[in-house]
Amino acid sequence: MSARIAIAIVLSACSACAAPQRPGASGNAPAWFVGAWKREWIQPRGAAPVEKRIVRDLQTPAAFGSVRIPLDRPALADARSFDDLDDTELAALLQQNGFAGTASFDGLVATWRHDIDFQPPGGPDVGRLERVGPGRVREHAMDESYVELWWSMSSGDGRYLAVKVMRGRRVERQLVVVGDHFIYARNRAKDLPPADSLADLAAKTHATRAQIVELLDCELSYGLVRGGRVPWEVRHSTLPWNEGRALAFAGEVALDAAGEPTARTPVPGETWVVPVDTIRSDLPALFSR
Repeated sequence: MSARIAIAIVLSACSACAAPQRPGASGNAPAWFVGAWKREWIQPRGAAPVEKRIVRDLQTPAAFGSVRIPLDRPALADARSFDDLDDTELAALLQQNGFAGTASFDGLVATWRHDIDFQPPGGPDVGRLERVGPGRVREHAMDESYVELWWSMSSGDGRYLAVKVMRGRRVERQLVVVGDHFIYARNRAKDLPPADSLADLAAKTHATRAQIVELLDCELSYGLVRGGRVPWEVRHSTLPWNEGRALAFAGEVALDAAGEPTARTPVPGETWVVPVDTIRSDLPALFSR
């Protein structure tokens, strides 16, 4: 074999090794989609773009969380629990949304599996991603029924954490951290039956006030680990009285011998799983008491 042919073979092999992979080909999120996101608008097919909610999404390579609070939700600044709300205010909370779970990616097609869902379970949550500029992504429904525009709030700078608290195969709680942004999700006691919406479920079952409270007892909270008025400050939550306060779950976290998050006070039947942790050196400061 001549030296020229040998060099050509080596160069060809190196070129193949360095060939860029499809975004998300490994099943994880494309690198440019991992981060903290704010939805700017949603555009249903045939309509103008509109945004009627505060929408915050966090995406690690796989684990994700989303909080969606109606802009016209009553302020409820003086409430400290469901007991402080009248029936009209309780009904307003039925319009909230949020979910958390694990996402998988096939190229630019994302599938978000909802392990915790504020609204009743619906169809598959699948969308096609389109990167339209630095820090901007459009999400297209697979049937083209809507388009959403998302703006990046932070890439997270490679700092991600996800903690799942399991009981059997059910996810009871999930914490997702991207940089200094977090989303915390706490499941309700019982899974919801299929329905068009939480409000529809309450109406069709003629739910009593106590039953409506049970439907609403599911927390999806977004906030800042650092940079707020207090550490782990909740900014937006399906439980309005948590806003402006420190996330209670952060105080329940200890670190095990390997430095991974675990329960400060173990609960029989619960298992803690840490799907991603790239901030281990920061954890003692984040979860100190």
